[in-house]
Amino acid sequence: MSNALSGENGLPTIFPVADLLGIQFTPQSRGHAEAVFQAEAKYANPMGTLHGGILCDLADAAMGVAFAGTLQPDESFTTLELKINFLRPVWNGLLKAHAEVVSRGRTVGMVECEVTDEKQRLIARATSTCMVLGGEAAKNR
Repeated sequence: MSNALSGENGLPTIFPVADLLGIQFTPQSRGHAEAVFQAEAKYANPMGTLHGGILCDLADAAMGVAFAGTLQPDESFTTLELKINFLRPVWNGLLKAHAEVVSRGRTVGMVECEVTDEKQRLIARATSTCMVLGGEAAKNR
């Protein structure tokens, strides 16, 4: 069985929410991932800044791709916990999420992600705890 995140160069092969939001991935290496997103007014919250959920989706996508890069072909994973700190507001501009697996055990791992803007300013920092699934638990995931 092959998971949907094991395409050529480690790029996702099926990622509907990333497609919906226009999140693009750069070639990956094992345990690392970069994703880019163009923030614009259509993603704003009622105050006019980028909605926090969109920043969370960007970070979560990058962390998921990074963690997926550590999986065997017959494994999948699920997120146990996701935490994000919003550090600077964004209205428009290109954002980059850089994710790295900082711990990978047999069943549990941790991923960290920094989201920066075009001026390399830290916009958000996120962490994710992931659980590796194998066998029947990995099917259809």
